[in-house]
Order: sequence, then C-alpha cells, then structure tokens
Amino acid sequence: MIRETIITSCSPQGVAHIAPMGVHVLDGEMLIMPFRPSTTLDNVLATRSAVINYTDDVRVFAGCLTGRRDWPLHPAERVPGQRLAETLAHAELELVRWEEDELRPKLYCRVVHEANHAPFRGFNRAQYSVLEAAILVSRLHMLPWDKIESELAYLRIGLDKTAGPNELEAWGWLMDTIDAFKRANPDKASRT
Repeated sequence: MIRETIITSCSPQGVAHIAPMGVHVLDGEMLIMPFRPSTTLDNVLATRSAVINYTDDVRVFAGCLTGRRDWPLHPAERVPGQRLAETLAHAELELVRWEEDELRPKLYCRVVHEANHAPFRGFNRAQYSVLEAAILVSRLHMLPWDKIESELAYLRIGLDKTAGPNELEAWGWLMDTIDAFKRANPDKASRT
C-alpha cells in the first residue's frame, strides 16, 4: 500500500525540507523512494531520520510542488527534525537500511514515535482531484501531454462538484504551474 503523505526532513544544519511523497507501507517498515536528485534523500541519509505527516490540507501538497514550502512546523519529539504544525497525525522515522539505485534509492525506515493531533474526517472528491493533479504536476516532464490533459479533464469533474476554498486555491496553483510548463515547452504541449 502507498500512502500520499508529506515528508519533513532536516539537513545536518537543521534546515527543514517539506516534500510530498508516496510512502510504501510494508510489514513493520515504511519505504521512502525519492527520485534523484532529492533533498529528502540527502537529508535522510545524513541524519538517518524523517517525519511522515498525514494531512487533509491539499494546499500543502500543491504548494510544495509550486514553490510554496513555507508551512508552519513544530519540533519532532524523538528524532532530529520537525513536523507540520497543522498535521492530523505524524510518524517519526529512523532509517534502518537503504538500497542504492540510480533513479530511486530505497530508504527503509521504522516508526519510533507516532501521534494523532486532530481527527481525520475523510477526503472529498475535490481533495482527491488536487492530490492526483499534484502527482501529474510532479511528472509533467515524464508523461505524454494527451494523458495529462485527459486526466485533468476527468479530475476537474470532482473538483467542480465538491471543492471548497482550500481545494480551489490549491488547484489554481497547480494549473498556473501547468500553464507555465506549457509556455516553456511548446513542443511537448503541441504533441498529442
């Protein structure tokens, strides 16, 4: 199973980095597989720790992918690092082992502390749409343009039916990023 989360990690100097990332839930471990190059990868290898943040605020996912990484943080309790201040829950991780790979190294971690901060009340379809659009934005350079457009058209249905102000703001950030990508890469956008 893969959970869509926000990973917070810190450099050895204590500089926090916030990144959306799918985390694989294994039997007794969490597997993080960042694409290279990756600040998260560098930080986890240097400090042997990270924090998984579980949030329903999709603006954090969209924001990180569109240059908005200044989210309030609190110190972690058992690992060197920080967690999102407004996260619903978090899990503090310790790196157990890692496997090298040119594209996506595998970081196997164990949970050393977990805490719940607020109840999870479920996702609406607009939140799902923003999460999926954020994943598309993270892969604009890898996916065919017709796939991106068709998936966005489908995701827009759920957004239009159930979005609140946070989802609309996050969607707008993502669409601005896609528009900028299209302008910067007219050859890719014209190929369908």
